[in-house]
Amino acid sequence: MNASDTANESTPVIKRHVHSGAVCCDPAWEDAYKRFESPEEEIEKFIKRLRLLGFENRPRDIRVAELFCGRGGGLIALKRLGFTSIEGVDLSETLLLQNQTEATLHLADCRDLPFPDASMDAVIIHGGLHHLPNLPEDLKKVLCEIHRVLNDEGTFHAVEPWLTPFLRFVHAVIDFPAVRKFYAKGDALAVMIQHERETYEQWLSQPAVIRELFGKYFNATLNRTAWGKLQFSGHKKKFL
Repeated sequence: MNASDTANESTPVIKRHVHSGAVCCDPAWEDAYKRFESPEEEIEKFIKRLRLLGFENRPRDIRVAELFCGRGGGLIALKRLGFTSIEGVDLSETLLLQNQTEATLHLADCRDLPFPDASMDAVIIHGGLHHLPNLPEDLKKVLCEIHRVLNDEGTFHAVEPWLTPFLRFVHAVIDFPAVRKFYAKGDALAVMIQHERETYEQWLSQPAVIRELFGKYFNATLNRTAWGKLQFSGHKKKFL
């Protein structure tokens, strides 16, 4: 792959490993995403997640990659916690151009990561895997790539939606028009689900397959489902 850097005074540097011009999801989803929570609320949420995943105890000079990094809230959270070597990967140029993180950004497919073997200490995903179009094939490709780029002591961390009783309740509540009318966040969530329904429902319908693949590549140190989320941390398996 050939990478090229572009930047000007108002845009971040992006290393392009795939054809430039990739766009985000449709405008309705993007608008709902912005209504669901502010950038600052998202950053604070990610900081809490990183603490839960044990990042407060990690050396601040480790090399960390966030996949499906989007507009950069997770990268900013890492920066606020003091991490100094951070990189982000996303297939949407639209979202990467919104980054103001000073992190190294890559326009790339997470199924084909632009990093050398054993070059990362940690890889993080905040809710990107449920956007993969084909399960389990695409998930296997992403996890295999993460395993490849992590060093022998490397760790993988992910937070993804999970069909817990709480999430079933949320789905039921936001089906009511009256609730959506008076609960703006619920309406935003309903719109996002509507516009990503195919991949979202595909993800939620395959919990056993997902957990089996996670376990194939990583030894879990945290594997918990609560409040509609899967929270996973694991060390790279040295032998597959």
